[in-house]
Amino acid sequence: MPDPGTIDLPLAARVVDVVVENHRTKTFTLNMSLPGARPGQFVMVWLPGKDEKPISLMGADPVQLTVAAVGPFTGAMHSLRPGDRVWLRGPFGNGFSLEGNRVVLAGGGYGVAPLHFLARQVVARGVHVTAIVGARTRSDVLFEDRFRALGVETVIVTDDGSHGRRGLATDPLAEMLEDSSKRPDHVYACGPEPMLETVKSLCMKHGVPAQISWARVMRCAMGICGTCDRGGWLVCRDGPVERV
Repeated sequence: MPDPGTIDLPLAARVVDVVVENHRTKTFTLNMSLPGARPGQFVMVWLPGKDEKPISLMGADPVQLTVAAVGPFTGAMHSLRPGDRVWLRGPFGNGFSLEGNRVVLAGGGYGVAPLHFLARQVVARGVHVTAIVGARTRSDVLFEDRFRALGVETVIVTDDGSHGRRGLATDPLAEMLEDSSKRPDHVYACGPEPMLETVKSLCMKHGVPAQISWARVMRCAMGICGTCDRGGWLVCRDGPVERV
């Protein structure tokens, strides 16, 4: 069931700032706060006449949304300017829980957005944090400067080796898990499903607890429509964060 603080009907908010993160991704800051929202939770964003889509929170006070232009709806989001309105309901889902004293945040693509939200809270607790940022190529890398500004050890991995090391985001994670001197005591991950499946397998193999945030197409966001079903596990209601 939704949290008592959840907004069930869309409320209007205005865009107050837009930051271009890379060639296809922008971060929108709104004049709305969801002070009880946790990293890993999401909101349903509605543009009248367009559609309503789930977007992970990059920040909650104020609300910040990092959006990659990958289709008609997100393309419409990219046309928004300061002063324009969007409608939100939420936050929904189970977010990340802050655990561990030596943690790794493994993000692929725009999955790094909720992990940066998490990083801000984890760093504030004095926890040692390593962020692995994976992307296809240099132009797709997100939040490298943002993570470094937090004092987070940051590892960049690109598919083509054009920035950082060549490979997949799961490569440095596997190396850390295999090295007892570098092994984290908790892993958080968000990104494409194949990456998350690998993270899950690696953490289970090495006995390291993990929290993995899954993404699926959603309609109701409240566990009614079944659109986001993963074999009986509803991403919107039971997740999006799965504990491994």
